[in-house]
Amino acid sequence: MEFRDYYKILGVEPDADQDEIRRVYRKLARKYHPDVSKESDAESRFKDISEAYEVLKDPEKRAAFDQVRSNPGGFGGPGGSWQPPPGFERGFGFGGGGFTQGDASQFSDFFETLFGGRGGGWNMSTRGADQRAVIRIDLETAFKGGTRQIKVSETGPDGQPRQRSLNVRIPAGVGQGQQIRLRGQGGAGRGGAEAGDILLEVAITPHPVFSVEGRDLHMTLPIAPWEAALGERIELDTPSGRVGLRVPPGAESGKRMRLKGRGLPGKQPGDLYVTLRMATPPADSEAVEAAYRNLAEVTGFDPRETGGRS
Repeated sequence: MEFRDYYKILGVEPDADQDEIRRVYRKLARKYHPDVSKESDAESRFKDISEAYEVLKDPEKRAAFDQVRSNPGGFGGPGGSWQPPPGFERGFGFGGGGFTQGDASQFSDFFETLFGGRGGGWNMSTRGADQRAVIRIDLETAFKGGTRQIKVSETGPDGQPRQRSLNVRIPAGVGQGQQIRLRGQGGAGRGGAEAGDILLEVAITPHPVFSVEGRDLHMTLPIAPWEAALGERIELDTPSGRVGLRVPPGAESGKRMRLKGRGLPGKQPGDLYVTLRMATPPADSEAVEAAYRNLAEVTGFDPRETGGRS
């Protein structure tokens, strides 16, 4: 039997929403209604678009048609003939037993085979589709965990779009790009099958001090010339708490130091990498200017000479 692509008949895309399907159907129905249309094929076209709308306006029938449409190898597919698979009984049994023979007679054999008759129908038990989204959290939540509320957009039983709220538990130590799975919160299943899942990809929002690479954290630490020259213990505020960093004497700008285990927590916690950056005090007073001149005379330091010292 001929496969009938109801999306092509109406001239809509497979992802068209109910409002668009309704709008296109009404436009075509006005154009091809046999009582008013002067088109030579008005009656057959009107039957075709009415049949297409009968399927696509109903979320359950549309879901069944979508599965047949997307399943090649004898189960159906656009642009060719279609044969029901082995074990198929007429009709899916929608709406308390499906259409009666009288109801189905106005439609095609393809429609009647899928939706007509009173048989129990082919059990197209199908797990619901997984849905994917991004959930954005701050660095503090990535460290300590917490709860975030998200809005899920879906199509209700009436075919209208709706939203529902879900509370998502964020585990402590979740990393950039890691997935959080919400089981059974995705697309609805068919024929008693389980619903799909929602897969949330974690995106850690930019932090003013720390950047995230995998499970490691990176930061730049300004230090004064005397801290670099003499060495100093500097107290740092990190997401895991306050920690002391020992800057060795003679440290140069650009030196990178590692604080092991101070990155994102977990079975294998990340590290915190600190890059030193020399900050030069401005010579904005006579006293500071004099101190700089005295330092130049005492040290005789010339950074352009080989080795950096004279």
